[in-house]
Amino acid sequence: MTPRVAALAGCLALTAGSFGASAQVFRVGTDVVSLNITVTEGEQLIPGLERSRFSVYEDGVQQDITYFSRTPQPIALSLLIDTSASMEDKLPIAQEAAIGFANRLNATDAAQIIDFDSRHEILQPFTADSTLLEQAIRRTRVGGSTSLYNAIYVALSELKRMRAASADELRRQAIVVLSDGEDTSSLIAYEDVLGSAKRAEVAVYAIGLRSKEDRPTRGFNEAEFVLRTLSQETGGRAFFVEDILELPAVYQQIADELANQYSIGYTSKNLKRDGAWRAIVVKVDRPKTAARAKRGYFAPTVPRRLPERLPTPLRSPTP
Repeated sequence: MTPRVAALAGCLALTAGSFGASAQVFRVGTDVVSLNITVTEGEQLIPGLERSRFSVYEDGVQQDITYFSRTPQPIALSLLIDTSASMEDKLPIAQEAAIGFANRLNATDAAQIIDFDSRHEILQPFTADSTLLEQAIRRTRVGGSTSLYNAIYVALSELKRMRAASADELRRQAIVVLSDGEDTSSLIAYEDVLGSAKRAEVAVYAIGLRSKEDRPTRGFNEAEFVLRTLSQETGGRAFFVEDILELPAVYQQIADELANQYSIGYTSKNLKRDGAWRAIVVKVDRPKTAARAKRGYFAPTVPRRLPERLPTPLRSPTP
């Protein structure tokens, strides 16, 4: 753990109180590789495909699909809103767009609200109550710099706490993050956030606000690279908009996608428990369509075995 990650872990300990004993849990850990898949033809979502249309490859080896559903599981979602000083003129419209998105969640879904500038704050722990979500979004206030990586790291950590007590409580997990600029004040590095995201079962959907004046005609744009890479690696999607009035439509696209995903599960044919990265490719037997899912996962590792009983220490010889 790097010093910056350790420092942020200390901050996370302070937010743990937002999870009471009555907080609902959602996920269970197994050796089954689970995929949430979005199928598109251009910009159009393609629902209703049969299981036989799908094939999954891990490191080039076709896998046997053991679970398939066209009905998405409920979702646990972290909604992150950038409230740095540069958002001052944009925040009212951003709030209304985020509220519209929260109102489209199903009664079986749960969401939390996190705002971030130079610090992060969980304004509303996970809940299915749209009124509480709306009230939390309206409490967002502008001020400070941008700690994007901190906020995403916190959201990943909070979602990791949501573990299911049974298969009936399994949920997809996603982060929807809105930001208008590069990270300027995080304790954690981008590489650490990316590593955590690739180890999680969380899809990252990113909305980047940009202006024509700020957008470079050529060269490297760090903010866009970060948002695009996090989304691609986790099976989410990145959106970049220049007109703040486009936000409601973007949130609608994300809501539609989350409501029209396929769920697939398989047990890897690779029995090695070596912690290595395994690349995943999903193919659909339908012309002009594309399947989007997380790009891979880290294999499990052999758990350290503790002895059933401690060995009896040798007795020192009697002088």
